[in-house]
Amino acid sequence: MNTRVQIAIFLFLAVSIHSFGQDLPKKKKILKSMTVANAYFMKKWPDTGKPIVSPDRTRPSNIWTRGVYYEGLMALYQIAPKKDYYNYAVSWGESHKWGLRDGIKTRNADNQCCGQTYIDLYLIDKKEERIRDIKASIDSLVNSSKFDDWTWVDALQMAMPVMAKLGVIYNDTRYYEKMYQMYDHSKNIQGDKGLYNPADGLWWRDKDFDPPYTEPNGQDCYWSRGNGWAVAALVRVLDVMPANAPHREEYQKTYLEMMKALVPIQRKDGFWNVSLHDSTNYGGKELTGTALFTYGMAWGLRKGLLDEKTYKPIITKAWNALATDCVHDNGFLGYVQGTGKEPKDGQPLSYEKEPNFEDFGLGCFLLAGSEVYKLSK
Repeated sequence: MNTRVQIAIFLFLAVSIHSFGQDLPKKKKILKSMTVANAYFMKKWPDTGKPIVSPDRTRPSNIWTRGVYYEGLMALYQIAPKKDYYNYAVSWGESHKWGLRDGIKTRNADNQCCGQTYIDLYLIDKKEERIRDIKASIDSLVNSSKFDDWTWVDALQMAMPVMAKLGVIYNDTRYYEKMYQMYDHSKNIQGDKGLYNPADGLWWRDKDFDPPYTEPNGQDCYWSRGNGWAVAALVRVLDVMPANAPHREEYQKTYLEMMKALVPIQRKDGFWNVSLHDSTNYGGKELTGTALFTYGMAWGLRKGLLDEKTYKPIITKAWNALATDCVHDNGFLGYVQGTGKEPKDGQPLSYEKEPNFEDFGLGCFLLAGSEVYKLSK
């Protein structure tokens, strides 16, 4: 065999292997990654009402970190409706008597995050107790003149989907209007000129990161997971709101701006850096932001909002990175940045390191997997 033929065969095999490695996995393989990760967590936390003990304090298990996990579990249940998943979620709601941390008078979006799952479970079995407290809490916002509660970008994901779901259930546009009023304050007013920078299509986490604050390389600080929360908020609102719901067009416009902004800053290995515009500030693999971006992009592609030629390779590369580089054989997830508000928090990350809270990272992973699963052949 001459050298030219050998080179041709080598190049053909190399291209074939590369292309195969960047194909979306089959549904069965995607579901396996999700199932093993979820099984690890359910085995570790058999008591759904058990308080969460961290190095600094003890918290009830209906806080936002666990709420995000149950968002992911309900997404998994949608594609794999196992009774164990449903019972595990119901047990969580019952253990807290379907209540919120700090009660129905709370205005803290973090405390209202649990309501997303409460409402999903109510829609499966319409027992009034499941929706009573979260409706009362959101009604107190709707009936109040105050609208400046969401001072950090995470709040959008914690509370906006709750308000959108209630608007649908009760066919009441007041939920949509109040949601927009609070969202608009976060986006365009909070801090100096709002937390969203339309020039870059990305969000500052809170006013502490408004310019002139910069990253070590002189760029603005756009925290990956903070922007992931914004993506998830927009997706989860757009997914349930009617086509003619007020302000829907603006939510979709911002979503598309964010999707475009994320394309050129994906890492070659499929992840996004924790500091989206500064790869030198704790650059490396990180699950939560990457998973939320994957979730948002896969949803948008499935809904026909995104171009397949542009976004499918990005989604494929991101999901393959998550499933290959983060999921241990026993289901533990590596490279999860713990709770915080900026790139330095919880660092350094690694395949083996356990974050201070591992529940919300799993929730992000399950959300991503659920949408990638729907795209897969």
